[in-house]
Amino acid sequence: MVEETNKAFSEQVAMQAKRKLKARAEGNNVWFGFGMFGLIGWSVAIPTLGGALIGIWLDGKYPGSHSWTLILLIAGLCIGCFNAAHWVAKESKDMLEEEKKDD
Repeated sequence: MVEETNKAFSEQVAMQAKRKLKARAEGNNVWFGFGMFGLIGWSVAIPTLGGALIGIWLDGKYPGSHSWTLILLIAGLCIGCFNAAHWVAKESKDMLEEEKKDD
């Protein structure tokens, strides 16, 4: 049991080390990681702000009992979250495929 745990742990460490070395060879560094992290934030922020701006314009142009700003702000937020989730899932899938190909 202990040997199996040690083997699994050493395989994980080896896989992480291999991934780190590959990232260094490709020139990916901390700033690359921050850039990717920021990309996810922008993929949520842009649709949210876009929805809010369109909603403000609609509320000014066609006032009514419903707040277009609030409705489109929430719609933009939902679209942005789905967009970010899709992008993260795609990147995760690509990373797993690369790991399998390297093994």
